[in-house]
Amino acid sequence: MPRLFTALEIPRNAAMSLSLLRGGLPGARWIDVENYHITLRFIGDVDWRTANEIIDGLDRIERPEFQLQLTGTGAFGSKKPHSVWAGVSNNPDMYALQAEIERICQRLGLPPDPRKFTPHVTLARLRASRVDDVVEYLSGRGNFITAPFIVPRFVLLSSRDSVGGGPYLTEEVFPLHEGRSSLASSEEHPASSVW
Repeated sequence: MPRLFTALEIPRNAAMSLSLLRGGLPGARWIDVENYHITLRFIGDVDWRTANEIIDGLDRIERPEFQLQLTGTGAFGSKKPHSVWAGVSNNPDMYALQAEIERICQRLGLPPDPRKFTPHVTLARLRASRVDDVVEYLSGRGNFITAPFIVPRFVLLSSRDSVGGGPYLTEEVFPLHEGRSSLASSEEHPASSVW
């Protein structure tokens, strides 16, 4: 059974902006542009029956579309950095969606996710990168920001055994519902033109 996780996709325009952050950091293994995403909940290796129960639960989620923006950069692993990432703007609807997915997973007997939800897009995995090199890389890219975009759906992705970073396969797609609050934003930034 493949390793499963729920995620938000990154639209093409934002992914192209992220791709400009590639390079300039020794020891970095850069994530391919088509594999950029925001992980909502890592599920892991489950049997087919559990996977189908998770899909049924996720399919019942009724949440509105929301707007996000990618902004800033950072690294995980302060003394021994292991990855660099782009940040994600704060949106209560994203946090509510993530919390509902977490509740569904726990109701189905999965252990709680031990990590605090920190929305981000992983740009690169690091191998033996020096802290000074990471600090220098980040200092030149701290003002990174994309145009806002509408999130019309979330997905269930799978990954095969690898060192991380893809390739990922979309197993299921779960649409979010157009809400009144996002209509004005979607007119300014039509979702159909950026995917």
